[in-house]
Amino acid sequence: MPKKKTGARKKAENRREREKQLRASRSTIDLAKHPCNASMECDKCQRRQKNRAFCYFCNSVQKLPICAQCGKTKCMMKSSDCVIKHAGVYSTGLAMVGAICDFCEAWVCHGRKCLSTHACACPLTDAECVECERGVWDHGGRIFSCSFCHNFLCEDDQFEHQASCQVLEAETFKCVSCNRLGQHSCLRCKACFCDDHTRSKVFKQEKGKQPPCPKCGHETQETKDLSMSTRSLKFGRQTGAEEGDGASGYDAYWKNLSSDKYGDTNYHDEEEDEYEAEDDEEEEEEGRKDSDTESSDSFTNLNLGRTYASGYAHYEEQEN
Repeated sequence: MPKKKTGARKKAENRREREKQLRASRSTIDLAKHPCNASMECDKCQRRQKNRAFCYFCNSVQKLPICAQCGKTKCMMKSSDCVIKHAGVYSTGLAMVGAICDFCEAWVCHGRKCLSTHACACPLTDAECVECERGVWDHGGRIFSCSFCHNFLCEDDQFEHQASCQVLEAETFKCVSCNRLGQHSCLRCKACFCDDHTRSKVFKQEKGKQPPCPKCGHETQETKDLSMSTRSLKFGRQTGAEEGDGASGYDAYWKNLSSDKYGDTNYHDEEEDEYEAEDDEEEEEEGRKDSDTESSDSFTNLNLGRTYASGYAHYEEQEN
């Protein structure tokens, strides 16, 4: 018989468990809340962008740089961790920074811990948008992670991708390897697997977690917990509208095709009518111009004799 746990032993075990969870939560910070991915407003052009050493738009250096690892803007010298010693003096600005990260393009402070650990643990090491394939250096926005497939997304494509992420690359929810219903779905491969085919010799399942995908090793999720949809292809009788009795077939498909053709012909007829109306207007304008020129020619050949306007008025007065 094992010994019964005392109250002090239970408290100590609970404390150790809490400390373990705290250490794990510190190491796994949410990507949107990480200091290297924080939102920054440029001092010169006033444009909002990701935290970076130089402005993406005007290439100006910020007055108060933010450390990409610890997120501080002022070094208070509370610990002796600083590589550059500044006893009794608070350092800000460029006096606080020690390096620029090649992955996230942000300043790293001159603390020994930040300088030695950030490059290895930078969350934006391979941050390339899965939609547009742009990296951190190619756009000025922040980087996000898809909540379903956990791929990197830029600020422009995050909403559009997540709206269409839960779509399988199959027409049914059946397992890829067999004909049974797929109970587990991989949102990276966009495929379903049954219980038997999720067991893989390459990727082992961790205790208390969902089984990994046998293709890519990404953690799968239960299909019933997701709002998954299948791929729909519009060709043949699948595009036919349902009839009154709820059936659809080739008949409805050809009817839709013929209606589309008639719709196109009506559209072309309208275009031809517009062109004919424009031609008629142009012909009318040309006719008006011709009539004006004819009338002006007839008046030019008209002879009114000696008039005051022609300069013969004073001769007539002398004769009288």
